[in-house]
Amino acid sequence: LAGCQSAPELSLTEAIRRLLTLASQNAFADLIRENGFLSSQIAKLQVPEFLGGSNVSLLAGLLLNSRPVQDRLLRVVNRAAEKGADLAAPIVAETVRNMSIADALSIVRGGPSAATDLLQSQLGGALIDRMLPGVEGGLRLFDNEIISQVISRVANVDLTRIVGDVAGKANSAIFRAIAAQEANIRTNPAATNDPLLIAVFGLR
Repeated sequence: LAGCQSAPELSLTEAIRRLLTLASQNAFADLIRENGFLSSQIAKLQVPEFLGGSNVSLLAGLLLNSRPVQDRLLRVVNRAAEKGADLAAPIVAETVRNMSIADALSIVRGGPSAATDLLQSQLGGALIDRMLPGVEGGLRLFDNEIISQVISRVANVDLTRIVGDVAGKANSAIFRAIAAQEANIRTNPAATNDPLLIAVFGLR
């Protein structure tokens, strides 16, 4: 990366913004499509752990742990995550445009998810908060019947708790997806057809 030493700092900063813009756009394009989370090896959400844990009665456990119910729940939480991610995408785009990059060279030289890690640290829990309404709407939209059955049978479980769990898992999944896209771009910047990305990351 000796060549990066002489590259203008602004160019390196712009390269990181382009890297994150492209990585996040690709990630959200995969996740927001129908069954995007469900079909993803790295972003697929699991059913909340408390829907089958120690606080579940024997009768409720028999219902919740049956394969048909688990399959429906799995489908519902992943489809609900799509609705949450749809609301999260604009926040990610805005953050990338305005984010502070104190040491661009270290990000360029960093590991396969160095830029994504910086983005995640700057966003904090903002995506979770933004996704909550979308996740709740998705849970009601895609299979309200199964969610109602769960809430009626499991003690200390309500819609708010399920929504929070799904939003938190979706948040982690989104950053895993962006990190994977970042790693792909770093490995093969030529595929982006972006001269700046090719010039900066092609040196690796």
